[in-house]
Amino acid sequence: MTSGVLTQTSEPESPAPAPEPTVRVVPDIVRRRLARAPKGGLNFWLVAALITGVGLLLRLVNLAHPKDVIFDEVYYANEAQDLLQRGVEWNPEDNTPQYVVHPPIGKWMIGIGEQLFGYNSFGWRISAVTVGAISILLIIIAAYKLFRSTILAGAAGLLMSLDGMHFVLSRVALLDVFLMFWIVVAFFFLVLDREQRRARWLRLLEDGFDASKPGLRARLGFPWYRLLCAISLGLACGVKWSGIYYVAIFAVAIWLFDLSARRSAGVKHWVLDTFLSTASIWFFAIFVIALVVYINCWWGWFLSDGGYFRHWYAESNGLPHDRFIDPLVNLWHYHSEAYAFHTGLSTKHQYQSWPWQWLLLGRPVAFYWDQSGPCGAPSCASEILLLGTPLLWWSFLPALVALGWLAVARRDGRAWLIMAGALTGILPWFNEMPEHRTMFYFYCLPAEPFLVLAVVYVLGAILGPARKLRPNSDQRLIGSIIVGAYMLLVAACFAYFYPIYAGMDISYTQWFSRMWLGSRWV
Repeated sequence: MTSGVLTQTSEPESPAPAPEPTVRVVPDIVRRRLARAPKGGLNFWLVAALITGVGLLLRLVNLAHPKDVIFDEVYYANEAQDLLQRGVEWNPEDNTPQYVVHPPIGKWMIGIGEQLFGYNSFGWRISAVTVGAISILLIIIAAYKLFRSTILAGAAGLLMSLDGMHFVLSRVALLDVFLMFWIVVAFFFLVLDREQRRARWLRLLEDGFDASKPGLRARLGFPWYRLLCAISLGLACGVKWSGIYYVAIFAVAIWLFDLSARRSAGVKHWVLDTFLSTASIWFFAIFVIALVVYINCWWGWFLSDGGYFRHWYAESNGLPHDRFIDPLVNLWHYHSEAYAFHTGLSTKHQYQSWPWQWLLLGRPVAFYWDQSGPCGAPSCASEILLLGTPLLWWSFLPALVALGWLAVARRDGRAWLIMAGALTGILPWFNEMPEHRTMFYFYCLPAEPFLVLAVVYVLGAILGPARKLRPNSDQRLIGSIIVGAYMLLVAACFAYFYPIYAGMDISYTQWFSRMWLGSRWV
């Protein structure tokens, strides 16, 4: 008999269910700090379209007047035509390359209008109108992302639309409006990058990422908006070199935004973690990308055979042709010569001014003057005066003081960003004063959008947050009256000065009545 061990068979055990993904409860205060601004609804986009449309129409009315070039249009309208025909600036008198001291992107943009509408006053000004209107729209959207208020976003756009400086420079073929445009584009992408990165942090936290554990690396994805910001900054430098100041300040802002996001997310060693993260790589990458874009702005010069200094090294050293590296060597020499010109420019000009005068409207610039037009009076005057809307511009200094106080009191990074953008467009020029360099009021145009945002930030503080105050509260009512009255006064001030912004024919008495600071404005 065979013996064996009797064993009891049993059903195989079913596998344990997979653990459910951890869902972390994110505190409300963290969620508020990291969450995106709500998407603009129909009301927001109607407001944005209406204000942008008004700004565009104002700038299009009688754009072709005057028919001839005014002020520095004599340079840039002609140089834009040269770029279209030859790829470089050219002297038609002796058929030789022309020596210019500004990069070509702004002139290429002017040239687009000339290509589409012809070489006439409308053609060389329409590009300025276009970028001026787009800059208004971008500031409206950026303000909405920053303030999360349709009212404040609309106020920012309306103040830009009704600013005399922005208005005049959006109707002439000068370079500064294109510099301002690319800086606004870069700022727009900077704001979107800030929002996107913070939203990605919030999504990680909601998915169970424990930011307090050291050594864990957050995967935040590629920052496309950051790349677009750097490209826009390179294009700004491709209009005028002063865009480099915004490259530096926006690179710092990007790093600090990443630092702030990590702190809000609860990263334990948030300063060290930011230093060791891709934020530090991007700090330097912003400069590299902007430089690469800037060099490529000179593509017409590189492809030409007759650009100024195009074969400088070979010609100076008796070489039959350029070496491989010589195009960059020649471009560097071109820039060293242009830099020497800029730093040595001290020729007196009747409309030059110092940086400390700009916010005070101490010396506006007359672009056009004529007394031959009909106006129904014995003596007539027609002028295009580059002058910011006085009530708006004289509120910039108090707004900056209030903004600084609110930035400290609230510890609000948005206020610091606006402050940095405004001061970056003005303070570097003070460094040129000891050299008695010739400077003009329109040099501060890149600061104007940020100065407008400073005013809007303060108006928002006066108005108060709607979510914390009942609509019928006294504070909200008083704030609404103050903000509404201010906006109406700025609009009335713009309307009063409109004739000398648009070059209308008015009586000499009417013209002189608008010279509020007497000889300083004449």
